[in-house]
Amino acid sequence: MMQRWIRLLPLAFSLAGILFLAPMAQARESGRATSSGAKTRSVGTSAAGAPKAVVSEVRHWSNPDYTRIAITVDREARFETHQIKQHPGDALPSRIYLDITGARVGSGVHDLQIADHQLKSARVGQYKPDVVRVVLDVDRIKEYKVFSLSDPFRIIVDVKGERPLELSKLTEQIQPAPASAAESKPAEAREEKPRPKPAAVFKPGKIRRIVVDPGHGGHDPGAVGAGGTQEKDVVLAIGLKLAEKVREELGIDVVMTRSTDVFIPLEERTAIANKVNADLFVSVHANASLNRGASGVETYYLNLAKTEKAAQLAARENGTSLEKVSLLQAILFDLMANYKLNDSAHLAEEVQKSLHKKLNGHYPGTRNLGVKQGPFYVLVGATMPSILAEVAFISNETEEARLRDKAFLDHAADGIVDGIKGYIRTIGAGR
Repeated sequence: MMQRWIRLLPLAFSLAGILFLAPMAQARESGRATSSGAKTRSVGTSAAGAPKAVVSEVRHWSNPDYTRIAITVDREARFETHQIKQHPGDALPSRIYLDITGARVGSGVHDLQIADHQLKSARVGQYKPDVVRVVLDVDRIKEYKVFSLSDPFRIIVDVKGERPLELSKLTEQIQPAPASAAESKPAEAREEKPRPKPAAVFKPGKIRRIVVDPGHGGHDPGAVGAGGTQEKDVVLAIGLKLAEKVREELGIDVVMTRSTDVFIPLEERTAIANKVNADLFVSVHANASLNRGASGVETYYLNLAKTEKAAQLAARENGTSLEKVSLLQAILFDLMANYKLNDSAHLAEEVQKSLHKKLNGHYPGTRNLGVKQGPFYVLVGATMPSILAEVAFISNETEEARLRDKAFLDHAADGIVDGIKGYIRTIGAGR
């Protein structure tokens, strides 16, 4: 049914009349071939006579078989993607370049030396008075995807390559290192309270590393309850508890996208998970609704939104508008070809089931809102099963009070851990 529904979307996608087909048509126009054989993709708009957009930053994250480039522009701008092949018969390009029209290079923006097996470098320059060109010099790659995110406008290039054989063997032979020095406990504290050996109780199998992503942070408070409770604070508390429980109960390494009250861009959160070769990605959030009576638990995985409510939630979590969610939905048609859709749905099912069971056991009447799908920026481009868990409605007076209670936060972390356990057991059983 899902496949049939996705095939019908280009003909009948409206999201109850609030999302628009125009951006989808624009996205379908992309990918046309130029006379030189280069591939072109056009996204975004620019008004004649408008001030030039400023390319303010170019960043990258990489590991031996993955690179993400993020180009930040201070406003929406039109861009085209081209590729150059060294020889006419080559399957893959030797150079990828993006032309951003109606733009100029900001001060402080400089070339990047990457040399990570996929890309050699990223060069930025003022190609024409109103065109900024970003050139990616290719080493060896399998494929690449280009898409844009909004508010602020970013152009994302995800490049995948072949992991060098010697590094693949080395990865299989060693256990992952701790997340980071900032997230590790002091040596003396670890000596005073040695960790139990969870492997004797639980066998994590092939799951060696999980990225825990507490949503929002820093200048982005997320949703705010009537009592002043901020989503960023409660999900950080849950995330820290979750990380500790996963390490101690499951014997699995954890990397946190943030362990303090700092702002991490959405594209960087996924890039962190890809960079550290995570096996699972779990983003923790608190829900919100204009309907103060809305309550319960729900878990999402990346897909096209099937309801207006899912689209509205994605717009809120993405920090953008419903119209921009519509554009992202069009982009997702291209991005989801290799996405671990079934695995993510399976992980979402296990976490939702266990999270609701745990919370309902302590807070009878907790509503089970089920597993849903949505176009969330924070999940786009993840190379591992990825979910977004909404543990409670901060906009609901009763659930906001629970989110202030340390016991509730602990139970929520327990529920997610139980769901991860269930997922690992089922994949170990050959589901």
